[in-house]
This record gives sequence, structure tokens and C-alpha cells, in this order.
Amino acid sequence: MTDIRWEEPYCQEGNNCYRIGVDGDGNSYIAVAGQEDRPLTDSLAALQTLIRDIKAGKADHLL
Repeated sequence: MTDIRWEEPYCQEGNNCYRIGVDGDGNSYIAVAGQEDRPLTDSLAALQTLIRDIKAGKADHLL
């Protein structure tokens, strides 16, 4: 697997913790904390939008 630089976990109430990462090619990843070996991948723009919505409390019910 590609070498991914993971940020610190972002946690909401309860046990909803996610990590965001970027590889050397600029690809973005998001994973449930502790399951970084199975990240979701998508375009940088799509993941940035998802991350902003999660942090704004708009999308955490989707994950």
C-alpha cells in the first residue's frame, strides 16, 4: 500500500473517530481511526467537501 501520512484522529461525540491522510502523489484518504489499512479513496475535492461537512456536523450521520 502507498505510504500515507495520517493526521491526528478527528473525533465527534462517542466513538466516531476518523483520520485523514495524504500520500506522496497528493491523493487523499479518510479512514475510521484504527482501520487505516482500509481507507476510502476519492478525489481531493470530494474528500475535502466531505471533511468540511463532517467537521461542521452536517455529515457525521452518513458515516
